[in-house]
Amino acid sequence: MKNQHSTGTSTRSRLDSFSTINEKPVDDISLQFFYNPHSITLLLISIAAVIYFAFVRDTNNLENNIWAGVLCCSFFFLIISVLAFPNGPFTRPHPAIWRMVFGMSVLYLFICLFVLFQNYQTVRSILLWLDPKLNEFSIDLDKEYGVNCSDITPERIWGHMDIFAVGHFFGWMFKAVLIRHMGILWAISCMWEITELAFAHLLPNFVECWWDALILDVLLCNGLGIWCGLKICQILEMREYRWVSIKDINTTTGKIKRAILQFTPESWTSVRWLDPKCSYMRIFALCQLVLFWQTSELNTFFLKHVFALPSSHYLVIARLFIVGLVVAPSIRQFYSYVTDTSCKRVGTQCWVYGCIMVAEALICIKHGQELFEKTLIVNMVVWLLILVIVSVGCVFGCVMYNRYYPDSLESSPVKNKVKVKFQNGEELRSKRE
Repeated sequence: MKNQHSTGTSTRSRLDSFSTINEKPVDDISLQFFYNPHSITLLLISIAAVIYFAFVRDTNNLENNIWAGVLCCSFFFLIISVLAFPNGPFTRPHPAIWRMVFGMSVLYLFICLFVLFQNYQTVRSILLWLDPKLNEFSIDLDKEYGVNCSDITPERIWGHMDIFAVGHFFGWMFKAVLIRHMGILWAISCMWEITELAFAHLLPNFVECWWDALILDVLLCNGLGIWCGLKICQILEMREYRWVSIKDINTTTGKIKRAILQFTPESWTSVRWLDPKCSYMRIFALCQLVLFWQTSELNTFFLKHVFALPSSHYLVIARLFIVGLVVAPSIRQFYSYVTDTSCKRVGTQCWVYGCIMVAEALICIKHGQELFEKTLIVNMVVWLLILVIVSVGCVFGCVMYNRYYPDSLESSPVKNKVKVKFQNGEELRSKRE
């Protein structure tokens, strides 16, 4: 009986660990109306909208009809995702939003699989149907960064600080908020510059001047983005969240403030990717994380190069937006799977994102055969070796650093922790040592 009880407890523990990252429940619901299913109401509204647009709109244009049908199918798929798909590890601002994010990732995976089974001419025709202006664009028109590297002037340096540099900064700040580990972030940052060097013979956009790669990219955009992101994490980690129901707040200002704070995290958990006693499997998993990150970033550049899309095109931006939303719960699920020994299954959102990453890579390889025929095998072998060395070196370096300096990095306790409570919409802070 004792063994059976122990086995049952262990099974429940594993299920609880998995449910926390895959179907996190909402605690302390303040407004019950927004968390009731409303499935019948949603069904009636959806059917009414379909009937209206199906019979009122003009159906004489074939392209408009196809586009309307695609949008209608996507709309209903997202509605079904709200009703049927799991919440994932996040519940703010509302679980329905993260169910829709999961639905968008599944929908995007279906698109990738569809594209994978088409030939290049078909895919190109679809892109021209979506945007006829693409017929006037050539990938050779992209901005070149690696010319006249000896010409270093303030005007030229300022010319490289374009909208993509700003996006670069905010991208790394977002990555820092997701990963929350300086060692891993710098390993990914430095490894990406090596990745650009390894694939520069295939992607001319990767050819950069040394001062552009080292100073503007690594130190300025990446370094400043990492620092700002970790600062945000530090501020959020120093707060203890105790939420008061909006119904218990008396003032109108307090209610508005509480509604805005609904878009902030419910809680903030400090992460421990590595510690002096971590197993070799965790080290292997973090090496995988660095490799997968490089692959996902490469997919962005290869997709727009193979299908001749400008960097500012709305399809490129839409993909980055979807991937950015999907990565957030995926990283959280991957972290729980790597660090929690009682979690034996990877989260559903992380699984779907893995499929998306592989499908995108296969699309690039299949439709870019002429490009990949120019691949230098030596570059790929050296790139993989350096990736393994950088990943393993980063992991062991962080482990050894934490072993000899246990009060630093991610293992350090948070001192002067700020205790935050919302009462009548106002923040009451009290410091404790």
